[in-house]
Amino acid sequence: MTDLGGFHDHVARVDLSEGDVAYESVDDDDARKYIGARGLGVKYVFDQGPDVDPLGPDNLLAFMNGPLTGTQTTMSGRIAICTKSPLTGTVTDSHHGGWSGARLKWAGFDGLLFEGKADSPVYAVVEDGEVELRDASHLWGWGVHDTMEELEDEVEGSYGKNLSTMAIGEAGENGVRFACIMNEDDRASGRGGTGAVMGSKNLKAVVVKSSTKMPKPADSETFKKGHKQAMEVIRESDVTAPNEGGLSLYGTNVLMNATEEMSGLPARNAKYTSTGDARNDGFGGDDYDSEKVSGENVRENILVDEPTCHSCPVACKKEVEVDVMHKGEEMNVRTESYEYESAWALGPNSGHTERDEIALMLQRCNDHGIDTIDGGNMMAMAMEMTEEGKLDGLGDGIEWGDTEEMVEMLTKIANRETELADHLAEGPDRFADEFDGHDNSLAVKGQTMAAYDPRCMKGMGIAYATSNRGACHLRAYTPSAEILGLPEKVDPVEWKGKAELSITFQDMHAISDSFDICKFNAFAEGIEEYVLQYNGMTGRDVSEEELLKAGERIWNLERYYNNLVGFDGADDSLPGRFVEGHENAVPGQGGVEGSLVELDQMKEAYYEHRGWVDGVVTDEKLDELDINVGPGTGVSAGDSAAPADD
Repeated sequence: MTDLGGFHDHVARVDLSEGDVAYESVDDDDARKYIGARGLGVKYVFDQGPDVDPLGPDNLLAFMNGPLTGTQTTMSGRIAICTKSPLTGTVTDSHHGGWSGARLKWAGFDGLLFEGKADSPVYAVVEDGEVELRDASHLWGWGVHDTMEELEDEVEGSYGKNLSTMAIGEAGENGVRFACIMNEDDRASGRGGTGAVMGSKNLKAVVVKSSTKMPKPADSETFKKGHKQAMEVIRESDVTAPNEGGLSLYGTNVLMNATEEMSGLPARNAKYTSTGDARNDGFGGDDYDSEKVSGENVRENILVDEPTCHSCPVACKKEVEVDVMHKGEEMNVRTESYEYESAWALGPNSGHTERDEIALMLQRCNDHGIDTIDGGNMMAMAMEMTEEGKLDGLGDGIEWGDTEEMVEMLTKIANRETELADHLAEGPDRFADEFDGHDNSLAVKGQTMAAYDPRCMKGMGIAYATSNRGACHLRAYTPSAEILGLPEKVDPVEWKGKAELSITFQDMHAISDSFDICKFNAFAEGIEEYVLQYNGMTGRDVSEEELLKAGERIWNLERYYNNLVGFDGADDSLPGRFVEGHENAVPGQGGVEGSLVELDQMKEAYYEHRGWVDGVVTDEKLDELDINVGPGTGVSAGDSAAPADD
């Protein structure tokens, strides 16, 4: 039981197999050590046991908010969904914005823990501290958008005002390993296959009804000071300033032109470091130009709305509307949100830069519940393998930049309609195993990378490699320093110091994900603002050092979970085309000509600073961080865990 401010001390544990709902308190020690949201959710998943089948009934699916979620804290509309990933086999947490997290808090909950498997499809209705399961058989097989519309009618309330729905589409129902969970504003818990876990439990949707009862801080003066200070730095930042900064004007896609210009935009399945480099090598012609899908181009030509999340002045979401011809039919498409990483994976990395066709693909991904990054990267992988003749037994494969087939392939993947689509739905590692495609994969630990080329940004190299949930730009967002110069500018192609930089970002983001607040606040706020707001809300009096230690503790708990599953330093890898000395290395071009990633040197520095042995958490580190997992379960110096099973 906890009496910390920002908590309701109320969690629902839903046994879907039995149809039972039990309510429990939050362990006070866990709340203090792991903060909330991501940290506390991972602790629940850890306690469930790491040996569970990700798509089996024993796997836990935790919907978690944090002590700052749904408060006046700026950008505090996030929710964390924690589970064991069917894509990677690691522990994973995947977050989305909008209003779902805030409304779950306002409905009286710190978290929802789903276990078991319902006999037939159900959805959960959450209201006034209670959870009710209802039949969803009539919704099974439906896309996300039709599901949302139907539930708006079925569940009393005003859609978009006091009702939030989180749902899966056909991809989650059919166990696509990179299926995601969508909310009513096309916000996605996109990474790690959380939607597949939800589908494996026959859970179609979670509907949250709430009033707007914002939690009050335990120490209002301290919170007020922290909130004021945070707002000041957000307004002063060139990146986050409302209606002035890059994110506010162009959304995340403000980075498309910037990364292209510095030869940091992976193109054509990362064979090139920009679309310009590819054109110079004779690929794609003049039409293959990333500027066509940039934030500036989108704002000028197809932007129609800029909705925002709870308590956010930045409004980075960019809703677009296009008329696009598909298979001889003119289609009107309106969708959120034209994000940088999504546009890259479905566009430049797949061999084209057709802006309006990407909007149609985004709409398909959102409706089917497919992660846009893995969805796009899987098709790029298949395009390269088609070109190399590796998919000759799977029909015609898929050609570079074939946007019409890409749109259709997304639907085929979601429904596992063809042999090729069925294999793609299994994710990069399993696809590579079947068709000799490991040299074509952009995955780390089974999850594909995002739109930041590690040959240009060496910090992303070590960040991708050591990420606890597979290749990820959000575990340690080093482009903040390497591109934007925040908190200070560093040379992007210099490898020295990047291990330490990555560790700093990893621990800081573990804190913000556990609050749960948007990572974009980190472009302005720092540990001082975090401490003031956290102490003010909870009533605690932690120091900056203590809060940073909590971030380190969360990171090490996640890594230790993965060690118990079987991951070690050998899994902290990168695709061979990026790595110095690898037989399949493809050096950077343009402004980073000849550059490759010095991965071994960075890993050595990283493990030394983490206090690990070959990527494995030691007993001494567990003791130092007060991670209570039982005696003798850590790894002593010189020992290592067994390699992970498929």
